[in-house]
Amino acid sequence: EYDYVTPIAPDSIKLIKTEKKESQVAELSELIKLIEAPTTLEKLPIVGLRNRAMLELLFSTGMRISELCNLNKEQLMFTNNDGKHIESGKIYILGKGKKQRFVYLTHRAKTHLQEYLEARKDDLPALFVPTRGTRAIRMTGKIVRVSTNYLQMKIVEYRRRLGIIVPTSAHSLRHGFATYLAESGANSAAIQVLLGHESLATTTRYVHASDKFAESTHTQFHPLKEDV
Repeated sequence: EYDYVTPIAPDSIKLIKTEKKESQVAELSELIKLIEAPTTLEKLPIVGLRNRAMLELLFSTGMRISELCNLNKEQLMFTNNDGKHIESGKIYILGKGKKQRFVYLTHRAKTHLQEYLEARKDDLPALFVPTRGTRAIRMTGKIVRVSTNYLQMKIVEYRRRLGIIVPTSAHSLRHGFATYLAESGANSAAIQVLLGHESLATTTRYVHASDKFAESTHTQFHPLKEDV
């Protein structure tokens, strides 16, 4: 009963391949404004210090937001184990699929993290903690930490208040980290290690070279670039 005559033979239909839309990454200047936003937009100084440190770490290391929020202070190397003064500019983390790797702090990320830790008045183990409700939770023995939802919500708020048009999230900072490293000439294999990817193919989905970078690469490296 399904043997109807079709007006057009199925094998005569050609599917049109649509152009793949690349993910947008905010301009570097906009990402910097977003990262610096908590310093001026947050009313409570400790919240401004904490959120600025979190955003600085995201863009400094390219880590996932879940990896960031799950960090504990013990994963940092401190001078004399005081839990306040950071000695090393790298953090040892256990990422997706229990894959272990080091991530690295820029000087400014290290500075803002240091300022946040020095302002903390608690001995909680998590690297980033809420400013309210910690006492009740601490009594249960659970590790209290800032949630990924909170930080995502804050990034949306900062983006809106700054008037940034390009959709921006915690993942955008990770994507931007890879993109701008690539634009500066970083090796894709090195970026793969920094992002904690199993496959280089996964990394290439993050590293979308901009038209400007593609053009400059063509101009610099094409074998017939010289005038004849």
